[in-house]
Amino acid sequence: MDEQHTDPAGPASGGLDPRAELSEFLRTRRARLKPEDVGLPDFGRHRRVPGLRREELAQLAGVSVAYYTRLEQGNGRNVSAEVLDSIARALRLNDAERAHLTHLAKPTRHRRKQAPRPEQVRPALRQLLESIDTVPAYVVGRRSEILAWNRMAAALFGDWGRMPAQERNWARLVFLNPDYRDLFTEWDQKASDMVAYLRMDAGRHPDDPQLAALVGELSVKSEEFRRLWAAHDVKEKSHGVKRVRHPLVGELTLLWESFRPSGEGSEQSLVTYFAEPGSPSAEALRLLASWGADATRPGAGATAS
Repeated sequence: MDEQHTDPAGPASGGLDPRAELSEFLRTRRARLKPEDVGLPDFGRHRRVPGLRREELAQLAGVSVAYYTRLEQGNGRNVSAEVLDSIARALRLNDAERAHLTHLAKPTRHRRKQAPRPEQVRPALRQLLESIDTVPAYVVGRRSEILAWNRMAAALFGDWGRMPAQERNWARLVFLNPDYRDLFTEWDQKASDMVAYLRMDAGRHPDDPQLAALVGELSVKSEEFRRLWAAHDVKEKSHGVKRVRHPLVGELTLLWESFRPSGEGSEQSLVTYFAEPGSPSAEALRLLASWGADATRPGAGATAS
């Protein structure tokens, strides 16, 4: 019989324990699978737990129940890549989830904990941002920190330059700034994505005290964040569609692409937004480009107040 768990990385802890993260991630992935999804009989009312039982998952992965139980209890020491791959296949993990499982089961061992250095954006990358004068673009780093942006990004999302540096963080803006709830017409999806990105970051850097502090702060201040964080969903930044409601030009449907600039150890992403040529959204972006700084005057932009 499976044990009931609570989220060990919940609002009270403010910590990111890799063992607890591994345990909850495996449990939530197992719980979302139904027996019929993997060709097993469903015994209906006799099934006491959501999703697959541990013994069913172990059978699908070709490992012993005892071995899988230890792994789900957070003991990932000496687990092989082959076993992790078998478990990932049994759980039907996508690429981002597979990478996250690997990070959690085999966390990077640091010689000693050091305060993370402030992230720096390469001068050439800043010059690139400034040269893109018709496309909103910005650079985001670890913990969803907004590190650099161009004039069009300020016109679309608000003048981040007027904010304290600590507030220039996508997760804080989405969950704690009510203007951004109005800005994104599909706020629920934006919020879900932000938490999934943070979860991915937590898997890579479980010992990051600033990330742990951010998670703790958001967990205390936002019920929605707590609920989404407990789901243990992960996602990599890639591409998609965003719909925004700008106070000056109305609703826009924008495509976005995320690129990882080259550089040793860099985890920064360059994110660009653009519209289909000839569309109303393309015309709205053209108007924003022509207004420039006026689009972010007090009372006009999303964060100008």
